[in-house]
Amino acid sequence: MRHDYPRTLVTFLSLTLLIGALAFMACDAVDANNQTSSSAPAANAQTGKIPVTTSSEEARKAFLAGRDLSEKLRLTDSIQHFDKAISLDSNFALAHLLRANVSPTGKEFFEHLKKAVALADKASDGERMLIQAAEAGANGNPARQKEILEKLVAAYPNDERAHFTVGGYYFGQQDFNQAIHHYKQATEIAPDYSTAFNILGYAYRQNEAYSDAENAFKKYIELIPNDPNPYDSYAELLLKMGRFDEAITQYNKALAIQSNFVNSHFGIAAALTYKGKPSEAQAELQKMTDKARTDGERRTALFGRMIVAIDSGKLDQALAEVDKQYAIGQKNNDFPAMAGDLQLKGNILLEMGRHDDARKAFEQALKTTSESNLSQQVKDNAARFVHYNLARVAIAKKDLATAKTETEAFRQGAEAAKNANQMRQAHELLGRIALEEKNYDVAITELSQANQQNPDVLYLTGKAHQGKGDTAKAKERFTKAAKFNSLPQLNYALVRSKAEKALAS
Repeated sequence: MRHDYPRTLVTFLSLTLLIGALAFMACDAVDANNQTSSSAPAANAQTGKIPVTTSSEEARKAFLAGRDLSEKLRLTDSIQHFDKAISLDSNFALAHLLRANVSPTGKEFFEHLKKAVALADKASDGERMLIQAAEAGANGNPARQKEILEKLVAAYPNDERAHFTVGGYYFGQQDFNQAIHHYKQATEIAPDYSTAFNILGYAYRQNEAYSDAENAFKKYIELIPNDPNPYDSYAELLLKMGRFDEAITQYNKALAIQSNFVNSHFGIAAALTYKGKPSEAQAELQKMTDKARTDGERRTALFGRMIVAIDSGKLDQALAEVDKQYAIGQKNNDFPAMAGDLQLKGNILLEMGRHDDARKAFEQALKTTSESNLSQQVKDNAARFVHYNLARVAIAKKDLATAKTETEAFRQGAEAAKNANQMRQAHELLGRIALEEKNYDVAITELSQANQQNPDVLYLTGKAHQGKGDTAKAKERFTKAAKFNSLPQLNYALVRSKAEKALAS
């Protein structure tokens, strides 16, 4: 498993991968006055690590226990330790940052990030940079995030977690070669730093370097053989490679080690879906629901049920699962989650041809964000992103004049924000418009600049090659889309059967 934000939060914010989202710091310096102690600079100079600043030795111990669990992707288990650290030292900025990263809901994430930002002046320079970079990522400002993280790794070149964090930024920007570079540096600095081998495996996987990925995951297993996540991560590689039965075996190894490592049920459900066993997949997700300890885990199970329903063509059932997710968010006033659920609903309605209802859902998502207590930067990002959604509605309605207007508004906003991921989405829109106009060469050019980790983009590119009469290239892209074999995700569920049919024809 690779830890990202709750899926609906990612959908809502359209964020880059924020900071690798695991854990960061190393040095054990403690200060009695809530500042880095006089010994901390010396320790930093000697070890080259980012300090941990807290007034309490017990808080530090709790923090390190939580960090260890979070780095092993036992996120729910880590929460109580971070909460203890915060209760012992209310000014513990770094504990709030890591507590944000393991939060099961968007609401908690933003609450703890806000506290970390407010307390940043009580932390060391390295901790402050981590907090500022996290804030920039959450606000949809990857250019600012990169600037801060480059300063971080320059200031702490011998800190494995600094390199890991920068690697997470590049992973999110889909610069996998740079991500691999920093993850490998982390492993060279600390050969027993298991977390880096985990994400190194994912970076190799994204580059389709499957042999290197397998070696990284096997090293990960070797380092911590009694933890569940190494087997879960290796299973995800096997899933990607279409080795579904082997993947299920590895997922079950993870569950045998820790029965409440519920994300392995999520992976098994994916494998069963791709084996053509949706009923068994739903039963697996029910096991996940029965074991869920947090709203985050419950929402993930419901998200999986929604995806299996979409993949099976049961869109009404999928909408019902989204409504259940929304009810959980509504109960807790979790505005980021609610906005994300409305985004999901809009996408499903768009697939159903209910264009006006989709538009209403997208606009309600923006309204939910605009009227929330989230930062102005987050609201601005949502206001920018609604143009992407409205452009897609217009394309579906064959209203290409409106689609072009909305696309240009989105493109200009993404360009001004220097948001590379949103620029890829702008190219995707331009490719969709060109495809509707049967301008296949333009469509291919634009889609080649879109997100190549999006199976929908791969499918659309296949359609463009098909329209041009290039059967070989069309088949190549349809195959990549059909055999994307990811963990349950919306874009794949919406195109998997279409790509399979395109291949068959």
